[in-house]
Amino acid sequence: MGSRSLFLSVVIFISVLYGCSSQPVYLVNLSFVKDAIIRYHESGDFHRDAERSVNEAIAQFDKITPSEKSAVVFDVDETALSNYEYNKNCDFGYVPEYFDMWIDSAKAPPVIEVLNLYNYLMDKNFRVIFLTARKENQFNATYKNLVSAGFTKFDTLIVKDKNYSGISSESFKSEKRTQLKEKGYKIEGTVGDQWSDLNGAYHGIQVKIPDFQYFIR
Repeated sequence: MGSRSLFLSVVIFISVLYGCSSQPVYLVNLSFVKDAIIRYHESGDFHRDAERSVNEAIAQFDKITPSEKSAVVFDVDETALSNYEYNKNCDFGYVPEYFDMWIDSAKAPPVIEVLNLYNYLMDKNFRVIFLTARKENQFNATYKNLVSAGFTKFDTLIVKDKNYSGISSESFKSEKRTQLKEKGYKIEGTVGDQWSDLNGAYHGIQVKIPDFQYFIR
């Protein structure tokens, strides 16, 4: 997950301002925020929003006739693979050691709407590349999890090695896409739950999957 700023570790401020700095600042109770996220996922709203994003993307990809090196770059966490049940069981907290154990288990299910997009792209002969801020020692577990979740064929999986320690996710992913471009790939689109997955160099069509669980720069 890289250096992540947890959505739920930052209290949401709702300021009611009437031109006076002494006006009180009202806070939203953290429990209400967690409950809202659970309702969003379990009411079907998340899946409806994800499906809308995917359908809009397919309408754009339909206009492209892919070349031999046309590629779409996918993020992993909360994009290809869902950690929602794990996050919910941890009360939406983030303990690196426990999350690393979860990754090593390779049990994360697919985000179904993203899997549908992947299958569409494969049928159209786009190449698929996975680009994640997961660590080098998590490569094998991530690869295994992607395959078991239905992403059975892709050009490569790129993880974040120690040379990129300390730089933002957006800078890391932008640089890696630049390197892919230099290798001859034509980046037709990017798919991610964070804008840091989508912004920067060579992003192509930007497919934003909703995520209110955490925020990554």
